[in-house]
Amino acid sequence: MSDEKPDFSGWTCPIPLKNYPTIVMGHGSGGRMMADLIQHLFVPLFENDTLGNLGDSAVLELPGPGRLAFSTDSFVVKPLFFPGGNIGELAVYGTVNDLAMSGARPLFLSAGMILEEGLPMDTLGQVTASMAEACRRAGVTLVTGDTKVVNKGHGDGVYINTAGIGIIPSGVNIGPALARPGDAVIVSGSMGDHGMAIMSVREGLEFEAQITSDTAPLDGLVDAMLAASSHIHCLRDATRGGLAAVLNELAVASKTGIEFEEQAVPVNAPVAAACEMLGLDPFYVANEGKLVAIVPEVDAEAVLAAMQSHPLGQSAARIGEVVDGYAGLVVARTAIGASRVVDLPAGELLPRIC
Repeated sequence: MSDEKPDFSGWTCPIPLKNYPTIVMGHGSGGRMMADLIQHLFVPLFENDTLGNLGDSAVLELPGPGRLAFSTDSFVVKPLFFPGGNIGELAVYGTVNDLAMSGARPLFLSAGMILEEGLPMDTLGQVTASMAEACRRAGVTLVTGDTKVVNKGHGDGVYINTAGIGIIPSGVNIGPALARPGDAVIVSGSMGDHGMAIMSVREGLEFEAQITSDTAPLDGLVDAMLAASSHIHCLRDATRGGLAAVLNELAVASKTGIEFEEQAVPVNAPVAAACEMLGLDPFYVANEGKLVAIVPEVDAEAVLAAMQSHPLGQSAARIGEVVDGYAGLVVARTAIGASRVVDLPAGELLPRIC
């Protein structure tokens, strides 16, 4: 195939798609129209030998020793495009990050596209091009996929499911139950950016400074952390439910308590101001490019330094520690010296953020 990729900034569908400016039911029928959509849109953008076979499954060569990591996630964000990203790159980075949280090096992805009848072909092109660029940035290969079309009114343009495979190197053992009293709790950067970016667009809110999503692949950051210490106990990306949900899940899984300093948690000023205006707690607001690490005390400074030396961890901060008392609970120490229990969110504060 040609190395030249379509330019979707002013996209016109290639023949024979040009006669269909929007998705129609025939594009999911399994017939000629679906074949044309795959051959003229998806295959050129994700071009590789494995995908090019167009079989019912992909046959993969997995490198070296280690364990296999496998993850899947679905993305239904509304709006499809938001400051700092769109559903296409979100679908790639979300699964890449889930794999990275086990210490795995992400290798391969699949993508299931659920398209709504009437979706502009230009919109699909932009989303797909973003996915392809995200795969290149994250160093993963999309090797298989599926397309379905639903009737108009039965979807929000496009839903995407991605599944991923990665390899966990020998000697790496990371899991939510492995936190131990005395471990340090570290975050990779500011909390709440993605959720507030989605909220600002959805609700038509304008702030003094634009809030942009932090959508990013975290596998490179995790590689840098593991180079500093192979003894990291827990990694979680702080997506739905934000920092509060992640810390509660880790405390419950490891049967320990977690304490953190509110003032130590980085929150960008526009996000903090927006949360205050809307009555939201930034610790409960979603992120799509930030992680929480629980690290043995002896390795904490080395891991933190490695994070701060990486472009996606420049604002990393140590915020607290794992403790022996009150197993399964998370406690925040406030600026005035008081303490409060930070519970799991009772409901969905920001629906459809991924």
